[in-house]
Amino acid sequence: MSEKNNIQAPTGAQALFRGLAVIDAVAQGASSLVDIGATIGCTRSTTHRLIAALVQAGYLRAIGGSAGGYQLGPRLIELGYKARAQMPLANVARPHLEALARLTQDTVHLGVREDGDVLYIEKLPSSRGLEMRSRIGLRMPLALTGIGKSLMLDLPEAQWQALYQQGLQRRAGQSGLREEFTPWDDFRALMNGYADGGFSFDLEENELGVRCVAAPVRDASGQIVAALSVASAIPYMPEARLHELRPEVIACAVAISRELGWSAS
Repeated sequence: MSEKNNIQAPTGAQALFRGLAVIDAVAQGASSLVDIGATIGCTRSTTHRLIAALVQAGYLRAIGGSAGGYQLGPRLIELGYKARAQMPLANVARPHLEALARLTQDTVHLGVREDGDVLYIEKLPSSRGLEMRSRIGLRMPLALTGIGKSLMLDLPEAQWQALYQQGLQRRAGQSGLREEFTPWDDFRALMNGYADGGFSFDLEENELGVRCVAAPVRDASGQIVAALSVASAIPYMPEARLHELRPEVIACAVAISRELGWSAS
């Protein structure tokens, strides 16, 4: 059924999915009524009704009056904190990540795989006063990040290549990245070395001037369910320090894995 022939007030599952699409569109940067409508593929009137309902429920908030746009609302902040609190992995990992952050004084991340992306579910800022673009809730292509590569370590080479290609497509035209990404043959060689060693590096592939060392977290079945990383700016993270930190990062990942029931034997 075409959009023009839909009933006046969206109801049922269709309205639910459209409402979620509006929230996702705003989360991805759409803010005006026109931009949100174009993103979700709905008419202006339907988009306006959906937005009005979401604003009333606190999932969105209007900014700048009638001529302004929309941002994510306070209800989503509340739900986000509750979702994190209900995630056993984050609760188990938190004290280990805090200890690693105190030891290194650098930014510590925890992430899980969401399709072809890494989803950051925890970030402990650097005590050095440095800031980077990563944030809780951010999704980045797996192949472009150290933490994402650790999530890929057990995958077959064919999947490495597919995720590598996805990463290349996603980074095209983005600012703040290396002009040329690691060629596939070099990337494959690096991944084989990482898989053998149980760790991975990010050598400015995700953000210029930032390097990280990462390691996978496993559950009781031995599957990789998350990964963690320590990241910092190049002055604090020369390649020699990446190698120095590698045992500490792996040890932290192993400690979390053991709490999840994993055993190396």
